[in-house]
Amino acid sequence: MPDNNTPICVVGCGNWGRNHIRILHEFGKLGGIVESNEETLKNLKITYPSISFFDTVLTAIKSNKFTGFVVTTPAETHYGIAIQIINSGYHVLVEKPVTLNIEDAYNLKEVAEAQHVNLMAGHVLLFHPAIQKIKEMVDAGIIGDLQYIYSNRLNLGSVRTKENVFWSLAPHDISIFQHLTETTPLKITSTGGAFLQDGIHDTTLTVLEYEGNIKGHIYVSWLHPFKEHRLIVIGSKGMISFEDSAEKKPLTLYSKSYDISGEFPAKQDGLVELIPYGGEMPLKVELKYFIQHLDGSPLKIANGQNAVDVVDILIKASKALTKGMPVE
Repeated sequence: MPDNNTPICVVGCGNWGRNHIRILHEFGKLGGIVESNEETLKNLKITYPSISFFDTVLTAIKSNKFTGFVVTTPAETHYGIAIQIINSGYHVLVEKPVTLNIEDAYNLKEVAEAQHVNLMAGHVLLFHPAIQKIKEMVDAGIIGDLQYIYSNRLNLGSVRTKENVFWSLAPHDISIFQHLTETTPLKITSTGGAFLQDGIHDTTLTVLEYEGNIKGHIYVSWLHPFKEHRLIVIGSKGMISFEDSAEKKPLTLYSKSYDISGEFPAKQDGLVELIPYGGEMPLKVELKYFIQHLDGSPLKIANGQNAVDVVDILIKASKALTKGMPVE
């Protein structure tokens, strides 16, 4: 088996895959690329002349040149590629969603544990400096007890023909909710509308109910007149807002709450503060984290359990959306 200083191989060279390739090359950790499209390969060989190229995952694995793999192919191919990599004893980062069904997600996690390798999910927003700062503030009790989280991810954006807007956009927010609550929802309700294509929802509103009376909702739409990426986190002593689509992407702490000790709830209006956070690109932070754990040390963020939880919630919410009733 190669040592931990050997480079990483990227499987798939679409738009997002090229971002992985570029950053890993900057880090000096790009060693190989798997791509079957000849024209794409030709262009990449010009850009990265010192990199090894393969037309199948199996030939890349057999080369024994790598410590880890990054899988950025279409979601329906993730399981077949990732299971080969894991069974061969390599760490792997798989883009979201890791799989399209819960059985495959569980199997990847279990096989990775048996092989003593890391399965990491490509939940890149968990590595956004603002999200990391929010997690730090929640854990420090700055906003008191967590009560309510909501996320709006809206745009007149790219419409998919094989997946609905929930599967396309909501994995980001589900992973964030899981990260902040450190638990899984007890009940999921979802509703939405399909307007452009039969059976493919363009907009959904999903409500998640957690233990401890924590609630959340995720509103996603690619049929919206303007772009809005907003996360609100509400606690018993304060509130946090992160507007990723706004200029300068402000992270704001509102020292606002209600005092319910009297006869009537009394609003407590405190300071409104802009909270500074780092500016490093989330994908760079994510890949650094993956590289740091190529020694086999356990992942605390975006690990196999997180991958399973997000797929499980995606599927349960989809059932609720289809049936029109809550899923527990």
